[in-house]
Amino acid sequence: MSGKTTATAFAPASVGNVGIGFDILGFAVDALGDRITVKRAATPGVRITAISGVPEELPLEPERNTAGRALLALNVAVRPSFGFEMTIQKGIPLGSGLGGSAASAVGAVVAANALLDRPFEKIDLLKFAMQGEAVASGSMHVDNIAPSLFGGLVLTVGIDNPRVKRIPVPQGIRAVIIHPHMFLSTREARSILKREVAMADFVWQTANLAGFISGCYTDDLDLIREGLNDVVIEPQRKKLIPGFSAVRSAALSAGALGCSISGAGPTMFAWSPRDSAEAVRAGMVAAFASHGVEVDHWVVPVDSEGARVVAD
Repeated sequence: MSGKTTATAFAPASVGNVGIGFDILGFAVDALGDRITVKRAATPGVRITAISGVPEELPLEPERNTAGRALLALNVAVRPSFGFEMTIQKGIPLGSGLGGSAASAVGAVVAANALLDRPFEKIDLLKFAMQGEAVASGSMHVDNIAPSLFGGLVLTVGIDNPRVKRIPVPQGIRAVIIHPHMFLSTREARSILKREVAMADFVWQTANLAGFISGCYTDDLDLIREGLNDVVIEPQRKKLIPGFSAVRSAALSAGALGCSISGAGPTMFAWSPRDSAEAVRAGMVAAFASHGVEVDHWVVPVDSEGARVVAD
């Protein structure tokens, strides 16, 4: 028996796509995240009692909330004799491209899972959380959910029966995360994308993805540098981010292996050797500032922990 009546989970932010892995590749960012508390309730069903941490009002109706929808999916699978009451403490800015909707969904199912007499495996929690992500973006994709749940750099293949593989990252690599103070919805960023890709770009992007993953497995920084180059999605979305080209150029000039858009944006990320990471951060911050854009910024390890139950 679980014995728990209350559990709080921390679910980290994440960088989706990682440039070349649209909808299939992502890594966790432990520097910030959402905290979800779930309690057993006498009445069956799912209720959200409070949401804090963001200025905008988010829906308390479970079916309209990413965390609520994910927990509803778990509730249907379990059909417990008790209910779930949930409070959400947002630590990820809305519309930031840092997987805020995914983190809320992941945190909800991880916390609720700790209250079950027979907990689910992580792959089942992934499927429940996918239902929540669909509320925010209009489609089910896992590039933010999987790293938030599993931690580190994660490749996920498939939707109905997802296969998750955590990819090793060379020691000494740091991720530089720069979040401009602006809102960009995932739906808007997806709506501008073309529905067809030229054959030459398809081949180029496939080669870059394969090279990047191979470089991670073989500690080949040159191959990672060559592979971390998005030729399909980034050229379409960069116009949504003021100063994008200047920020990317500043990162590469300071020694970054690559620089691109985090998820749907507007947050940008760079991968850098540890010795260059602070210079990369300073260059990216200065480039945004030259375009009048204020930012938050972090330097974090890529090989980080995923969602977990924490002290209430």
